[in-house]
Amino acid sequence: MQIASYTFSNQVILAPMAGVTDLPYRELCRELGAGAVVGEMLSANQDLWHSSKSQFRQVQKSEQGVRWIQILGNDPVQMATTARICQQQGAHIVDINMGCPAKKVCKKAAGSALLQDEKLVAEILIAVVKAVDIPVTLKIRTGWNRENKNALTIARIAEQSGIAALSVHGRTRQCNYTFAAEHDTIAQIKQLTSIPIIVNGDINSAKKAQSVLDHTKADGIMVGRAALGNPWLFREIDNFINHQIIITAPGKSELYQTIIRHVKALHAFYGSYLGLRIARKHLSWYEEKFPEHLALKNIFNRIDSCEEQIVVLETYFSGMNSQLAVA
Repeated sequence: MQIASYTFSNQVILAPMAGVTDLPYRELCRELGAGAVVGEMLSANQDLWHSSKSQFRQVQKSEQGVRWIQILGNDPVQMATTARICQQQGAHIVDINMGCPAKKVCKKAAGSALLQDEKLVAEILIAVVKAVDIPVTLKIRTGWNRENKNALTIARIAEQSGIAALSVHGRTRQCNYTFAAEHDTIAQIKQLTSIPIIVNGDINSAKKAQSVLDHTKADGIMVGRAALGNPWLFREIDNFINHQIIITAPGKSELYQTIIRHVKALHAFYGSYLGLRIARKHLSWYEEKFPEHLALKNIFNRIDSCEEQIVVLETYFSGMNSQLAVA
């Protein structure tokens, strides 16, 4: 897949998710088969950038590969200024968030709330595209609610405004994450536009990814919640789409090693206070995918030391390996 001058190794993309797609997770997903990764949404309100959360979400020059950062806001001038700063910091692609359904975002008339104001959408897109020399992409939903699906109109506005690629989640803002995602609207958008279209929503397996691609003819696939605790999904999808090979879930050894490496990376990136707390969240997601480790969660969540977290993981997994060897 290609966006402007950037060619990606495959068409499977990690979706931007607040509180999830930080640098350690992006690097892990890229290593495990994601052709591209998008960072967490960064507020365009620079008055908020003094917080540690915003600082971690800004462009990380140490990141290898294409640095694709997402910005959130509703003021064209502010959004343009933020995009320009992101470019100066080293971003390669800037994505505009018009898809987030969270109440706290929509109450500020940002995210998917912007889909109600097509004039403002155009003003923001034009302002951001003019402000930078790097590609600008857009992420949207199919509309505000089921009675007001205007994704086709927004897609035309995006194309006319110079947007380099469009990602579409197959639900409205009102649907949030309930009901099944529909991809018919995305198929229509693909037929009526010439820019790259990326399909998102309910892509939770390699076979589902292939089915959605066949139906929509989209240029790329964006995977979000299905990758929580399962970053191996990217290589499973890539191998099935491109080589018709079905890869099974990771073996125990790879699973254990990956979790430990991920936790260590979180400690190194965030420091001890935030690192150990964010590691708890990720371990919970891993355990949802591999329920045989649910007993570990109660122990892990009570630990207040990064070093002890690693010791507990290594000791626990070492014991699991011993049990497997005996069996």
